[in-house]
Amino acid sequence: MRRAVWIAGATLAATALASGALLGVPAVKAASPESTGGKFTVASRDISPDGKIADAQVFNGFGCKGGNISPQLSWSNAPAGTKSFAILMHDPDAPTGSGWWHWVVYNIPANVSSVPAGAGDPKKNLLPTGALQGRTDYGDPGYGGPCPPPGKPHRYYVRVYALKVDKLEVPPEATAAFVGFSVRTHALATAELMGTYGR
Repeated sequence: MRRAVWIAGATLAATALASGALLGVPAVKAASPESTGGKFTVASRDISPDGKIADAQVFNGFGCKGGNISPQLSWSNAPAGTKSFAILMHDPDAPTGSGWWHWVVYNIPANVSSVPAGAGDPKKNLLPTGALQGRTDYGDPGYGGPCPPPGKPHRYYVRVYALKVDKLEVPPEATAAFVGFSVRTHALATAELMGTYGR
């Protein structure tokens, strides 16, 4: 009887985790007591918390005239057991019903704790060896900056995920949403930075 209850409970827990991931809820655990100490955080010299995103990071096209340079990022205090990192940049305010994916990077080695400005340009080869960029909602791999329609400023969340796997098993042409699902499934912790932009 106890075994049946345990199996039923485990099944319900797995179903809840999968459902949360499908709904876009981060399936993230707090850093374990064996972590490197402190909260897992991300910072940027190019985006200040809750600040306006500079023109250098704004998309160049669709009526926007920015530099389309991905921001510099650095993170610290990843939890114990971290085997790789992923970076996702998302605008939940885009009028699409599911937001807009601006940057998708994964398979960043666990010994890396930063990426330089411009690393989102596939032609510059500034990402660490092994890291891959997925397709954004602009249609191509690499960074695509903010370019919201005129009106109220949008929020842009840059999240760094500490993952419990060395590599994500995703198809080369996977959508950003598919990669995001896989990232959240394997996440140990997440660090978040949010900037705004409007025109």
